[in-house]
Amino acid sequence: MATCPECDAEIEVDEFDVDKGDQLSCPECGSSLEVTSLSPVELELAPDEDDEEDDDLDDELSADEDGDEEEDEEEEDGDWEE
Repeated sequence: MATCPECDAEIEVDEFDVDKGDQLSCPECGSSLEVTSLSPVELELAPDEDDEEDDDLDDELSADEDGDEEEDEEEEDGDWEE
């Protein structure tokens, strides 16, 4: 048995049927949970996939902004050569 960290419901989880890092849903409140320990089985709220995608997108945008600045500097250097 494990306890949902969101609603404190008792969840039937067999430690031999799950692995650390597995995700499951609470049957009472529907929260996405992640197995963080196997003996005893402990659950924590799983990170939102949307948040992870947003972080990845933010990282890509930051990299693009840095790249654009370097290109602008190169164009400015090219103007000086004329």
